[in-house]
Amino acid sequence: MDLKGMGIGVIGGGIGGLAAALAFAQRGASVTVLEQADAITEVGAGIQVSPNGLRVIEALGLSDMLQACSVRGRAVSLREGQSGSQVARLDLLRLPEDQAYFFVHRADIVDLLASAARAHGVTIRLLQKADTVRPGPRPEITLANGDRFGADLVVGADGIHSALRPVLNGPQKPFFTGQVAWRCIVPNTVGHPDHARVHMGAGRHVVTYPLRDRTVLNIVAVEERAGWAAESWSQLDDPENLRRAFSGFGDTVRDLLAQAEAPGIWGLFRHPVAAHWHGKGCAIIGDAAHPTLPFLAQGANMALEDAWVLADAIARASDLQSGLAAFEARRKPRATRVIDAASRNARNYHLSPGPVRFAAHTALRLASRAAPMQLLGRFDWLYGHDVTAD
Repeated sequence: MDLKGMGIGVIGGGIGGLAAALAFAQRGASVTVLEQADAITEVGAGIQVSPNGLRVIEALGLSDMLQACSVRGRAVSLREGQSGSQVARLDLLRLPEDQAYFFVHRADIVDLLASAARAHGVTIRLLQKADTVRPGPRPEITLANGDRFGADLVVGADGIHSALRPVLNGPQKPFFTGQVAWRCIVPNTVGHPDHARVHMGAGRHVVTYPLRDRTVLNIVAVEERAGWAAESWSQLDDPENLRRAFSGFGDTVRDLLAQAEAPGIWGLFRHPVAAHWHGKGCAIIGDAAHPTLPFLAQGANMALEDAWVLADAIARASDLQSGLAAFEARRKPRATRVIDAASRNARNYHLSPGPVRFAAHTALRLASRAAPMQLLGRFDWLYGHDVTAD
């Protein structure tokens, strides 16, 4: 299809929505992004851009700018939470020469994508919350204020509370995983290396890595519990609750958590992968289609992959609907595999002391020392995948 002049409305100004807007605009489409916030920004969290996500950033022409605002990851280090001793180390510098791994503040990558989208003519309308979406030959979005917006294609990139997903799939109720997560950013007072450190303990773990010239650290801490927290990124918690949950961890973790102020907290819910990712003149991407638990650092990377493939599949197709069908066929099997792998990681990080954890950690230690490339090679299917070369 020739996308020149095609009218596209993107619901959501996050990483997936802005990447999709840019990918369509670079192919000549006329794109409008509807964002419910009063500014295009994301605060308070870091993300990991793995090689598969980086392929999309490169294809969009933003690789140099991403590297300028990121920290290149040198390793992933799995550590005993209580003692702090290293269990295994994945040397990210052993990845193939064309693959790299970056830690970046979410606000920085969102700003990067928004600036590039605007430079390509994308219109970003703030304080525009989508209320309902009507699929059809000329789909229409009804905004919360009653205004209506029509387009040739509507893309739902509006996350777990998507306005478009229930239109395509009906109401669906997620289930609580029995885990809650805190997130915060603290000063890097411990000389943290350019590693993603996973501090593992019984029923809980903490992930730390540096951001913004290594001056600050991103922290995500997960605890298993019977009670649940709201599925929201904006709910704050008393930092004493976070410190109490990880009081049995080593000095480094405790020192970092001592600096936490008003950490965000949210419950981790498992949503099924949507049965239908597209309808007449509309499609969903990212968390709207396949919410991912944060145990493989792939949420943003999957959104980037979705964004590229959606624009690419439609551009290659003879008509819009066949392009949308091709997008879903190309993305659903991979997204499902990534989600399943992330769910398994939660169990591996939370093993209780005993023979199972001893055996698992011993195997990881041996593999890390005796066959480091074999250990790293377990992720070839993930990091080596290049959607821009499909």
